Amino acid sequence: MSGENPSKLRDHAVVTGGAGFVGSHLVDSLLDDGYRVTSLDNYGSGRRRNVARHDNREQFTPLDHDVREPLPEFDTVDYIYNLASRASPADFGSHPIEIALTNSVGSKHVFDLACEHDATVVLASSSEVYGDPKVHPQHEGYYGNVNPRGPRAPYDESKRFAEALGAAYETQHDVDVRTIRVFNTYGPRMRVDDGRVVPTFITQALEGKELTVYGDGRQTRSFCYVTDLVDGIRRVAAAPGATGEAINLGSEREMTIYRLAEIVIDHVDSPSEITHRPQPANDPSVRRPNVEKAKRLLGWEAMTDLEVGLRRTIDYFRTLTVETNQ
Repeated sequence: MSGENPSKLRDHAVVTGGAGFVGSHLVDSLLDDGYRVTSLDNYGSGRRRNVARHDNREQFTPLDHDVREPLPEFDTVDYIYNLASRASPADFGSHPIEIALTNSVGSKHVFDLACEHDATVVLASSSEVYGDPKVHPQHEGYYGNVNPRGPRAPYDESKRFAEALGAAYETQHDVDVRTIRVFNTYGPRMRVDDGRVVPTFITQALEGKELTVYGDGRQTRSFCYVTDLVDGIRRVAAAPGATGEAINLGSEREMTIYRLAEIVIDHVDSPSEITHRPQPANDPSVRRPNVEKAKRLLGWEAMTDLEVGLRRTIDYFRTLTVETNQ
């Protein structure tokens, strides 16, 4: 990873949500750079197979653990990457209490562990803290437009609370908390039933089904490939100037959901058509990060072209289709 300190290469990194979509790619990166890595995951939305390739590596320890419970004892901890939480809109209605407590109680347990070991915390917040934004693109100083009682509230508000709690631990216990606000990310290891737009469109296109666009499809998103995000996360952990900061990580390339559907159909070479359904409540109409802070503090920006990333992701979902049919 660019900018990595060679003296840190045998440190111990704990990754909560380490078997999840983003978490497992982060585990890959840390292990490849020689870190000792412990993955904590209750496998609610993460998948054990995402990290199973590392089972024979001496420096890797997978633990079945729910961060809503106090965290295990460790000899030393240098970095904690707090990625635990269901993040799919499909889970917001079915697991709202779990999500709210994972991001609140779970984050408290992470901060307590950091206090015990004087560890650096990278807290995964979300672009959802901006809600349906009235400022575009969204910068870190914008406070957001969130409905605290809406269908997305258990996720949105618990992420906002985690940020507030992290700031409180910084003030009261001098914990080094660095917050990333993650914008729409895609890539291999997303769940087929994830509910987010990229895996949904790819799965529908591969099956020749109609691609479901909510509303008129003119709502916009910016899509960041997962390895670009992981590079940003690693840079946040390493950057001296990132202590106490909240930093947007995401792609600056904005497009409509309808255009994304067209691109997926084209890349899959699918006969699928596009169909429309009513737009969900509180679904943001626009979403694009201002990443000037990431450029300035980290020297980071998303580099993977959307079409390249989509092809890799489609290839991954094709392998899942083959496995399912065998």
